Amino acid sequence: MGKSRKSTDDETKKVENDEEQAADSSRVSWEDKIKYLSPIAQPLASKKLTRRLYKAIKKAKANNCLMKGIKEVQKGLRKGEKGIVVLAGDVSPMDIISHIPLVCEESDIPYCFTPSKRELGEAYGSKRQACMVLIKEHEDFKDEFVECKTKIGELPLPY
Repeated sequence: MGKSRKSTDDETKKVENDEEQAADSSRVSWEDKIKYLSPIAQPLASKKLTRRLYKAIKKAKANNCLMKGIKEVQKGLRKGEKGIVVLAGDVSPMDIISHIPLVCEESDIPYCFTPSKRELGEAYGSKRQACMVLIKEHEDFKDEFVECKTKIGELPLPY
């Protein structure tokens, strides 16, 4: 009995160490994420602004003020929805979302790119990746929304 118990303890420690190593390897640095961006992914949100946008996305999801995915966001923009558009910069092929910045500029809707579509999907609580998200304004997170909107307005445009 003592031997089997000891081997079980060793196995659990080994499994815990493997999980920690996997978590460390899944964390990718900001510089590594930026390496794989599309050349048209401008304006790119800073690291701090990206975290703030992800927090705003979580709050928007909780208040049902979030449109996610290419079809849903396009439909919302056509119907005149206002808010902040957050696009993923590592989408491939980029042609599927390359027209959205023009639509946003024509409608005076602030937009920016974030480095990872995986993290954009995780921000609203999904295991799936997301190419773009439209955050609509709500009273519960108005301060964060306005702050993100002003920071995006300060980002330099690509032209």
